Amino acid sequence: MSDESRPSPAETSAQTSAETSPETSVEDRTHTRTAAVIPAAGRGVRLGPGAPKALRALGGTPMLIHAVRAMAASRGVSLVVVVAPPDGSAEVKSLLDAHALPERTDFLVVPGGESRQESVRLGLDALPPEYDIVLVHDAARPLVPVDTVDAVIDAVREGAPAVVPAVPLADTVKQVEPAEVPGDPEPVVATPERARLRAVQTPQGFDRGTLVRAHGTVTENVTDDASMVEQLGLAVVVVPGHEEAFKVTRPLDLVLAEAVLARRRLNDGF
Repeated sequence: MSDESRPSPAETSAQTSAETSPETSVEDRTHTRTAAVIPAAGRGVRLGPGAPKALRALGGTPMLIHAVRAMAASRGVSLVVVVAPPDGSAEVKSLLDAHALPERTDFLVVPGGESRQESVRLGLDALPPEYDIVLVHDAARPLVPVDTVDAVIDAVREGAPAVVPAVPLADTVKQVEPAEVPGDPEPVVATPERARLRAVQTPQGFDRGTLVRAHGTVTENVTDDASMVEQLGLAVVVVPGHEEAFKVTRPLDLVLAEAVLARRRLNDGF
């Protein structure tokens, strides 16, 4: 494990306990292990000036910590790799060390690249060889429920090379011809059938070999990892997402996230 991994107390005894405990996860029993990669190197300029988006506070805690906890909440996830800004690894590692995180999960911080795609690849490169399933999760989706994480892992275990959580669209979608001048009216060219459309979320789950192959083959910049697998001609399947797994991109999203977190704390003591 790298020097930048989060130290785990009583590591040896914890491993022995995990091997003998009746609560050992299905993942351990089937000899598959899952790691989550969280690219957190972006600035998030649409949220306005200030700290990088992943380090913005949500309920007094950085969004990144919420996202890490969301991955670690799944008993299937035994390693979380956080891909930090290229010059911010030490800061992110200190941040993880300063917050309570599940001791049964290991944590690793690595420096990221100039693009999201490069950062995910660097996170993949840091994974130990024993991890067969990889989740890629946006740090800007801090409130994804554990049931969604587990559903993605289960679908990969059942044989899908790539899995995405997604939700139906509430709005009608129009395909337009982009205006030459921003802000000018845009002519509508088509109205896709809404029933066949989904809004995709994260974590996206992959057979490790498939994701490594995608990152080694697809060179153009893409918005998500599943689309890279699609370009290989491999199947990508959808599992139900959740309305609370929305992406915090604009100031209004942050207000909504605060409201969701406050409701959770009130109802569940989260």
